[in-house]
Amino acid sequence: MLVNPPRALAYVRRRHGAAFSVSLPLFGDTIVLSDPDLIKELFTAGDLVQTITNLGDVIGPGSTFSLNGAPHLARRKLLMPPLHGKRMPVYEQIIEEEVARELSTWPTATPFATLPSMMRITLNAILRAVFGADGPELAALRELLPPAVLLASRLTVLPAGLRRDLGRWSPWGRLERMRRRCDDLIGTLIRNARAAPDLHERTDVLAMLVAARDEDGRPIPDDHIIDELQTLLAAGHETTATTLAWAIERLRRHPEVLSQLVEEIDAGGADLLQATVWEVQRSRPVIPGVLRVTTSRTRLGEWVLPADQTIIASIALSHSSPANYADPARFDPTRFLHAKPDTSSWIPYGGGLRRCVGAAFANTEMLITLREILRTYTLEPTTESDERSRSRGIANAPAAGAVAVIHRRSR
Repeated sequence: MLVNPPRALAYVRRRHGAAFSVSLPLFGDTIVLSDPDLIKELFTAGDLVQTITNLGDVIGPGSTFSLNGAPHLARRKLLMPPLHGKRMPVYEQIIEEEVARELSTWPTATPFATLPSMMRITLNAILRAVFGADGPELAALRELLPPAVLLASRLTVLPAGLRRDLGRWSPWGRLERMRRRCDDLIGTLIRNARAAPDLHERTDVLAMLVAARDEDGRPIPDDHIIDELQTLLAAGHETTATTLAWAIERLRRHPEVLSQLVEEIDAGGADLLQATVWEVQRSRPVIPGVLRVTTSRTRLGEWVLPADQTIIASIALSHSSPANYADPARFDPTRFLHAKPDTSSWIPYGGGLRRCVGAAFANTEMLITLREILRTYTLEPTTESDERSRSRGIANAPAAGAVAVIHRRSR
């Protein structure tokens, strides 16, 4: 399991089916699911299960990742409006501007890794969507966040006992100092927002959280806003960028899909574009699984589970299961061309009441970025072997960074 966990889990699934128990590093005895019916039960189990808070422990107690039960539902209710509905056109303009800025720097007729560019696009877009206008604090966050997110991603998979500050040279110590610096910068932005005369006219996420009130009329504490904004910046940055990199890697190796996609985009369509994004998320999942732990004795399918039982809804196994998808190893966006993905077998955003609140923003960002890349450049196909997946901690990225060769299109 330690050498190649995905391959080992796939082997166990072939032998024991879509639900099995296995001993995993960090988690011990764990039930692993890829059956859609059982995953649906897990995602709709309510207070009988709660999330495992490794990522919340890294980000802070005010993060949505750290909350369960009623506090989680209340926070989710506050977070949904800024990331959906009438504000999306504002975010679309921001994303288009950041994509155009980054694409203007791309080299032509020479191989280069696209993952760093995708990281810059998604970081700058989420920074502007969250905080609004640029300024010295955003410039500082732009420099600080990439190494902090990468380090946090790697440390999240460590046992809690190893996540300790052992001095300035220890990894956790470095992360603590980065986090305190982020806290200070975001704290300054919160104070500036509270004092801004146009607070209630602003459309950024920070302004909405500062102005938000719970059902009892109380504001969100500043330390919780800080943790929540760090959650949005981390979760809304790395995973989306990595999926975009995988899209480049997949399209270069499937020239027929690439050709059809360019034809559709040139004609002003978007159906195949959306299906392609969904298929990239299915075939190259960035996050391997969704973790839950039972809070009490719980029934799941035909089994009765004890309290404190760890359960993983395996994104990787669910997305690669022949029971869920015909010929799952084939990259085929047409499988989603006339039907949306099933939310119990296609789970890149998790599911249930803990489904990613930024899913709509991430999807819009990926659609715009891919559209603008293919409008601006011709992406050169390749016969090279697939890039292998390499773990960056939580996210699984193309090992070579999704290498591309491009040529500017004449329009």
